[in-house]
Amino acid sequence: MKFEPPTRRALALILAVSFAAFAGAYAADKKDKKDKPAPNPIVDSGSFGVFIRGQRVATETFHIEQQGGESIVKSQLKETSGDSGSQKSELTMTSSGELLRYEWSQSSGASLVVAPDNDFLKEKISASPGAKAAEQAFLLPSGTPILDNNFFVHREILAWKYLTVAPCKDENGHRQCQPADFGTLVPQDHTSMSVRLELIGKEKITIRGAERELLRLNLSGEDLQWELWLDENDHFKLIRVAIPADSTVVDRD
Repeated sequence: MKFEPPTRRALALILAVSFAAFAGAYAADKKDKKDKPAPNPIVDSGSFGVFIRGQRVATETFHIEQQGGESIVKSQLKETSGDSGSQKSELTMTSSGELLRYEWSQSSGASLVVAPDNDFLKEKISASPGAKAAEQAFLLPSGTPILDNNFFVHREILAWKYLTVAPCKDENGHRQCQPADFGTLVPQDHTSMSVRLELIGKEKITIRGAERELLRLNLSGEDLQWELWLDENDHFKLIRVAIPADSTVVDRD
């Protein structure tokens, strides 16, 4: 199942732009519970509803946390139809955004794994459980973002990365950032591609009958034009994705 053309691989995970906001809360919590082991910091968790022409077709449930100095992103996508299939992925990175391992599988039994191998990223693809894996190598550094098909949480991570690394300045309370290009890996398509992120600015949009002012970014690439909205007042969480060419809207539940 695909809701998009080939797109980019997810970027460096737990970015300073997000963690700085969480640090104070965790420090206070740790102070109050010195005798208890501190839980793994949760950066974001929740679900996205995927709507095509207003009809809900799938739900992505995701969880992002730090664990032992690593950043881990887990996601599961389920179709809403009665004979629905499902996909799940797990992206593990160092705290600096270097890929350690990416795993994807679907209910039909197909699966793949991506991991660094010297100067390459090596992908191993299995058509079914127990089947001999085919291998494909990409001459890409370990810091290359994973932006796999159908996992919208990967777009959130890429947006965080962009807001961290792009040259930005604040003028009269308005954030202004230059566009930035990213090379990414799309494991399910067994390909790499380049995308560009650009900050458009604050916009008022209506979500479930309520008007909200959110930060809009445009994500573009070859045969790709997406619109992303983030809440800068809530740790830059991804709230909505619009894919006009596919009549698709993705909203945080």
